[in-house]
Amino acid sequence: MIRAVVFDVGECLVDETTEYGTWADWLGVPRHTFHAMFGAVIAQGRDYRETFEEFRPGFDLYEEREKRTAAGKPETFGEADLYPDVRDALAALRADGLWLGIAGNQTIRAGRILRELFTNDVDLIGTSDDWGASKPDPAFFHRVAEVASAQPDEILYVGDRVDNDIRPAVAAGMRTALVHRGPWATIQWRTEEAEKLPSFRVESLLELSGLIANFNGSVR
Repeated sequence: MIRAVVFDVGECLVDETTEYGTWADWLGVPRHTFHAMFGAVIAQGRDYRETFEEFRPGFDLYEEREKRTAAGKPETFGEADLYPDVRDALAALRADGLWLGIAGNQTIRAGRILRELFTNDVDLIGTSDDWGASKPDPAFFHRVAEVASAQPDEILYVGDRVDNDIRPAVAAGMRTALVHRGPWATIQWRTEEAEKLPSFRVESLLELSGLIANFNGSVR
């Protein structure tokens, strides 16, 4: 049975349109141009961080984050950046009695923001900077299993990326759900892995409550 549901952050819970737009502004690049290059890098199977290096060779994302903060322009997101189905989906899953967590490749600053946004909505929030392990490293998913206090096959990991979310979570023995939104899922959606690997494929997080209930009912 699925007893715990753990969510990725970017393009799963948080629409990152604003964030990447501000990065384009920071680089002095037209937003349309930045987004086009971002999509091209993803489609080529490259690390999204290489997008920045296309415009500024040697770009160090962590260093630039510090510069932005010092300049009074830190990365940030808030309630307006959450996808519209997030609050209702979490409420439904909570009502179902499931353990809920949020865990993604995020900075310590982002972790603080997430804890403010989801104070009473989830049982735990963890970030790669908190844990010293980033997806798709198996250590990240081992940590997810530890904090969820559930067996790996009792955990449903929800994300928007086959490469960073679905594939490594399956390798860790977890159930998975691929949500169809954001640049990665849009580009990867019709690939063989995206069609066959996830336990569930959803257009909205609101579908999860019913899918999990049906799954759990079938294994009783």
